[in-house]
Amino acid sequence: MKACPDRAAALALLRKYNGEPFHIQHALTVEGTMRWYANELGYGEDADFWATVGLLHDVDFEKWPEQHCKKAPELLAEIGCSDELIHAVCSHGYGICCDVEPTHEMEKVLFAADELTGLIGAAARMRPSKSCQDMEVSSLKKKFKDKKFAAGCSRDVIREGAERLGWTLEELMEKTILAQRACEESVNAEMAAL
Repeated sequence: MKACPDRAAALALLRKYNGEPFHIQHALTVEGTMRWYANELGYGEDADFWATVGLLHDVDFEKWPEQHCKKAPELLAEIGCSDELIHAVCSHGYGICCDVEPTHEMEKVLFAADELTGLIGAAARMRPSKSCQDMEVSSLKKKFKDKKFAAGCSRDVIREGAERLGWTLEELMEKTILAQRACEESVNAEMAAL
């Protein structure tokens, strides 16, 4: 994998174009989730790259929702992101807002996990613990089936993401819950410090 900008530069770019705490928290969550997946799936040497793609995947969404994944290359160029990183960021919008197809396993993971992290986050906020540490796949599946719950999280994209990876929906849910458990504390700490 190509080199990626250091985290300070990536975070500064994210903060330059995103002010909403919700968007920052989502970016940090996807960053941590992608780092976990890199290590879990045998791409540990590329964990920083996977994490940076996660951190910056929605860099253009807050200010340019109508140009999501189309404005991103211009913004990512500001900090010298590689073509590979730009392709990866844009690929999570495939079939939704752009035609950049996820081809690498990392891009497929981002495509599948992005929407799901939102659903898990919303479900966690409803729990007495306000955490995903005690969340089980069975309770997440109930929330997934309730179309009114976290209606903005596309079930179709999550299903398609699992299929692209060759995983069952349960497998994707289980792994992504574990990934979010792994980064929840650091995300909360970073949000508290903002």
